[in-house]
Amino acid sequence: MAPRRRTKRKAPRRSRAVSALSVLESYMYASILTSNITGNSPIQLVTGATDLARESQTFGTTTYNYTVGAGAISLGDMISQPQLALQAIQSNVMSNYQQIFIQTLATRLAFKFSKKLLRAPISSINRNLFKPLGVGIKL
Repeated sequence: MAPRRRTKRKAPRRSRAVSALSVLESYMYASILTSNITGNSPIQLVTGATDLARESQTFGTTTYNYTVGAGAISLGDMISQPQLALQAIQSNVMSNYQQIFIQTLATRLAFKFSKKLLRAPISSINRNLFKPLGVGIKL
């Protein structure tokens, strides 16, 4: 008698719904990085003003060079003045790396514990509200 053929197991279907909490967590990480590195929110990073420039003033015989607009760096600044923008970013990273680490760790722990703590209400909302609507979003 010929041996029986085994059928391949199909992987379970994954939900195509977008998790609102995962999107919010990702935005929080982006906000932490952009605020500490460029001084902007993620939206302002893209839409911010292009105002980065090097200026100098002379007082008597002494000339002082300084950078204007380095407090909030946008993509326009990175394109128009890449050298100045990279210097400002490097300075911000060196001065804020500990703050970035602590904020990232706190965000991760907060989302991890809140998801565990609120598992039942989140499941109820997903099952009773979002699934019948079929909007493709889950909490």
